[in-house]
Amino acid sequence: MTDKGKKHNKPALPGRQAEPRQQNAVWRRRFILGGTASGLGLMRMVHAQQPQERKVRVGIVGGRFGSTFQFHEHPHCLVAAVTDLRPERRKRLQQVYQCPTAYDSMEEMLRHHRQLDAVAIFTEAPNHVPHTLEALRAGKHVLCAVPAAMTLEECEKLIEAVNRSGLTYMMAETGYWQQFTISVREFYKHGAFGQIYAAYSMYRHPGLESLWWEDGKATWRHGFPPMHYPTHCTVHLISITGERLTAVSCLGWGDDSPLLRGNPYNNPFWNETAEFTTDRGHSFRVEVWWAGAHLGCERAEWYGTKMSFICDNRLGTPSTIILTSPLEELDSGGFRRAAAQVQRYNVPQWWNTELLPPPLRHDSGHEGSHTFITHEFIAALVEERRPAIDVYEAVAYTAPGIVAHQSALRGGERLSIPNFDRRPG
Repeated sequence: MTDKGKKHNKPALPGRQAEPRQQNAVWRRRFILGGTASGLGLMRMVHAQQPQERKVRVGIVGGRFGSTFQFHEHPHCLVAAVTDLRPERRKRLQQVYQCPTAYDSMEEMLRHHRQLDAVAIFTEAPNHVPHTLEALRAGKHVLCAVPAAMTLEECEKLIEAVNRSGLTYMMAETGYWQQFTISVREFYKHGAFGQIYAAYSMYRHPGLESLWWEDGKATWRHGFPPMHYPTHCTVHLISITGERLTAVSCLGWGDDSPLLRGNPYNNPFWNETAEFTTDRGHSFRVEVWWAGAHLGCERAEWYGTKMSFICDNRLGTPSTIILTSPLEELDSGGFRRAAAQVQRYNVPQWWNTELLPPPLRHDSGHEGSHTFITHEFIAALVEERRPAIDVYEAVAYTAPGIVAHQSALRGGERLSIPNFDRRPG
């Protein structure tokens, strides 16, 4: 049975069947950051119509990933210095950010360029905490690439250092500002889901072994445990509902490949699949897969009591909304069951709205997220407020993966995830 010809009351859903002008009007004059556990709610947007005299002086550390952001386009930012250990990458940073001042190392930059307000760290994952701590000790605000930390001890150390410094820390998790994630956060905020009782997120990136060696030498990526890179998935639940992940059972798969042997992490797995439990008793499945016959993707599915949302699956099925309805149908056994109402959802180009200052309203890396990361960090500093992904959010995204990998090494043993969310005051 279908719902052809029948009329039903439909909840108002952002972006569905709406013209771009209408979409812009809905979100005008505010920057939506969602109801996360950090208590951010609705954050004020910095517009061109609201000029601020202050320019944040930023130093960029790391010339590969670090060259893909838009600090030089932000009206309240000045890229004052750049650094990378490799001369060719330093030159690339200088070209992208139109910055004449370059240093051979981050240490040299922090020592000699004391006028910097902040540093954006895009170095190797094992160096994220050491580099962040060094920047905080130098009195600089920090934006850091994912993951936030490598161990639970580093998670604790990072939180203590940020609180002790009184400075701003933000993690540059791209998944928070994927265009579909922004939509889902809006759906949730307006109650469209009812209660989200389960979610499913996958980060599939086959072929990463091409980055495991360079000039015959192993890089930091060689054998990196999949669940040590969980934030592209954990963001899909935590940033929507504010839940915390409290326990996990994880299974890993490896094939004793010679490529995995001798890696510095003693990691035997190509792929890891985790089943998390949240502090509200909900289930959350996460896949981080780096090998096998599958399509690369960063996507998620959210299942609610009134509505569910399914991301584009790269096989021709677009983003889809599933709604409960009074309709019925017969299953293959002849039994009656509820017939859901299925609708295609056209994800808005949120980067082309007043959520961003005019110079940043263009598509950017990781599904339009880079301009949002750029803006959120600078806006948080100018407005002297907590950023969307502060140190507590960053650790909430990161720590569950660290525990999940330990579970996989123990054959799927169910382990508790410590709660680091002890905010002062």
